[in-house]
Amino acid sequence: MQVKAAPLEGPMKEFRWSIPEHFNIGVDVCDKWAQRDPERIALIQEAGSGKVQRLSFRQLKSRSNQIANCLKSKGVQRGDRVGVLLGQSIDAAAVHVAVYKLGAIVVPLFSLFGPEALEFRLSDSGACALITDSDGASKLLEVRERLSDLKDLWVVDAPPDLPIGAACFEEAIVGASTSFSPVDTLANDPAVIIYTSGTTGKPKGALHAHRTLLGHLPGVEMSHGGTIDTDAVFWTPADWAWIGGLLDVLLPALHHGVPVVARRFAKFDAADAFDLMARHRVTNVFLPPTALKMLRAVSSPRSRWDLQLRSIASGGESLGTEMLAWGREELGISINEFYGQTECNMIVSSCTAWFASRPGAIGKPVPGHEVAIVDRTGTPLPTGYHGQIAVRFPDPVMFLEYWNNAEATEEKFAGGYLLTGDQGKMDGDGYIYFVGRDDDVITSAGYRIGPGPIEDCLLGHPAVHMVAVVGEPDDERTEVVKAFVVLAGGFKANEDLTKELQAHVRVRLAAHEYPRVVCYVTELPMTPTGKIIRRALRKISAS
Repeated sequence: MQVKAAPLEGPMKEFRWSIPEHFNIGVDVCDKWAQRDPERIALIQEAGSGKVQRLSFRQLKSRSNQIANCLKSKGVQRGDRVGVLLGQSIDAAAVHVAVYKLGAIVVPLFSLFGPEALEFRLSDSGACALITDSDGASKLLEVRERLSDLKDLWVVDAPPDLPIGAACFEEAIVGASTSFSPVDTLANDPAVIIYTSGTTGKPKGALHAHRTLLGHLPGVEMSHGGTIDTDAVFWTPADWAWIGGLLDVLLPALHHGVPVVARRFAKFDAADAFDLMARHRVTNVFLPPTALKMLRAVSSPRSRWDLQLRSIASGGESLGTEMLAWGREELGISINEFYGQTECNMIVSSCTAWFASRPGAIGKPVPGHEVAIVDRTGTPLPTGYHGQIAVRFPDPVMFLEYWNNAEATEEKFAGGYLLTGDQGKMDGDGYIYFVGRDDDVITSAGYRIGPGPIEDCLLGHPAVHMVAVVGEPDDERTEVVKAFVVLAGGFKANEDLTKELQAHVRVRLAAHEYPRVVCYVTELPMTPTGKIIRRALRKISAS
């Protein structure tokens, strides 16, 4: 089944969801294509050595069936949780498909997590099995004895000295049957638990149903110009353990029957990323803002690489006009921003093929999602008023609940809306402007100031490579604007440069929004998904 996004004019007004009662992600993204066009390529995996492996949908079905049969033989049942601690790879995709078809619940885990982060998520979810690599297995050694629910641990690149209690993944599945009858799941049955990155406190497990894939499709398509071409090739540097990599790229691309490039970089490098995109003729990419800012530092990319890019989608942090202008000038592409969060993703997007972008706006509501600006009680606010960005309940893309956290689930809803916790406003034409998280908004001398426009303005100065803005407590003004700046090459921090940056904002943005304090740093604290951790910067300010 395919859910298509309609243009924003005319047909969009008639958009209606068509969610079947029975739906299984694994069948949709794999078995469907294995039946229709078995030799169609699903995955293109490139190893660090440069070796490339291509996997057809037929092969993906056979491998995922073997994995499902192996898990079933070990007692994994419908509703059980299975951890996946793997980077972008064929095995990671195959395990996901297998667990979905088994009717169990995937718990994606980021490969750079340390032992404590892994212990919390595996313990909280009650995962009964984990598939990982040798690096992941080594991290489990010091916490394994405290994970009473974890019965089976499989290692995909099993070394000769496997940890006690671990088994070789390949040996476990090699004799399993390549035939498997998928569980007939309902669209509302749980499929995946994705833990939040913990930017506002302890990570929470957002439990999503199989329908969440269908709920993502209009936003994915809208952010890539309204349609996905049959000859498209997708890639993202975002790990598939996060909702951005998994449900903005991997699963929607496979739903459409187009291949996804899998490549694990030890560290993101802009030149390597351009190399990869050119080598595999990548057409559609999701690039987090941090990655885009790093790519921006590379001069004349179109003259140095034979790029086939057709669309770039980005979300997670507001890009601002400077980054959008760079995309048009240096890549010849209008970057489409989108907005969402782990609990309710891809609900707002820009789409230059459908409507003109506006400075400061992140786009319009994606077809099928009723987005409003509300107060804390869930009451919609008039046009132009600042409030919380909210989504009307129910919604196919919306999470079911926070795993083991009924109180937090209840707090997430008010007045028939899911409250994102993000501040924004909407204009009379339906454009939505992101201001910041509730705790990111700066209150200074009676003004409410969002960090995004200031950061965007500062990025327009040649001395600024990266920047983050927070509020610093002040007895007179309540808070003052403080900017943490990572300098571009060739610039040195000094008082004259500080005055120049302050004037740059004062003249170009607003007199009350210029940073009264500028702090020069070598790097900014980031979540694994590339979001700035402003609470960490506020701690620096307070110390």
